[in-house]
Amino acid sequence: MTGEAAEWRPNAGLAALKRRAAMLAELRAFFAERGVLEVETPLLSAETTPDLHLEPLSSRVDAPGVECRRMYLQTSPELAMKRLLAAGSGSIYQVCKAFRGGERGRWHNPEFTILEWYRVGWDVHRLMREVAALIETLLAGSRRLEPAVYASYAELLQRHAEVDPYDSPTEALRRAVEDTPSPVDTSGLDRDDLLSRLFGERVEPRFAPDRVTVVFGYPASQAAMARLNASDPRTAERFEAYVGEIELANGYGELCDPVEQRQRLERDLASRRGTGRPPLPMPSRFLAALESGLPHCAGVALGLDRLLGLDLQAGSIDELIAFPLERA
Repeated sequence: MTGEAAEWRPNAGLAALKRRAAMLAELRAFFAERGVLEVETPLLSAETTPDLHLEPLSSRVDAPGVECRRMYLQTSPELAMKRLLAAGSGSIYQVCKAFRGGERGRWHNPEFTILEWYRVGWDVHRLMREVAALIETLLAGSRRLEPAVYASYAELLQRHAEVDPYDSPTEALRRAVEDTPSPVDTSGLDRDDLLSRLFGERVEPRFAPDRVTVVFGYPASQAAMARLNASDPRTAERFEAYVGEIELANGYGELCDPVEQRQRLERDLASRRGTGRPPLPMPSRFLAALESGLPHCAGVALGLDRLLGLDLQAGSIDELIAFPLERA
């Protein structure tokens, strides 16, 4: 037996498959105890988030009585879950597959498992604490974690990279990137690219492997679907959670204003067109849900494969997925 036929066996061992099943049971118990409703939303939809940093996978779909059209495998269940929130679901969570084109590497597979949840009436700091609590709960059987630490994006860059994300001139950021252990050609990088590069090179390696580190207060230019901080509009109500250098979760105090959300989406769609990337539709059903009234809430997405990898001390995502891309 040769070629693809010889690769019928799963990549992940039985121990990884069993631990994945146990972790899913544990997280469901975590949310059941807190009264958070589990939901399901379509993985294949006519709408998708036009994120500048994500490339959705799509397919032409034909069905009896339905006009053939292009539909998208979801990069996250965010849009449909917010439609449920606007319809009065209350706090909800979902475990599902997500799909992102152009992503393959040590901790990236185009198809992966995501946990996403939304807390109605919560602010972003309360959700940050719950994220840390969930990670600590799910890793309790494999490692003892020290209490979580919380630090602002600006504070960390000032301390470890000696730059200010708001006040340092762009040329100073460029020089700082060129002085990192892994310098790159910075000529095509904008300010946010430079900051992200510095954060990855100078800050993330400082995160302790035995605790959850939560970074909050990202620049407004990196807000995505987060609302801006009312007390400091230079920053967004966005956070990320790490264990060591592994980024596990990305969360927001959710933007509820449909006018501002439409403006952001229009800018993102225009930016995609400007770079020659495939056009994406405006997510009109999602915007209609916001116009009907999205409740004040905070939400977060967490990569379960990465968390499982930390739990099992795996070397890559391929050790955790039964059939990664090359064997799918």
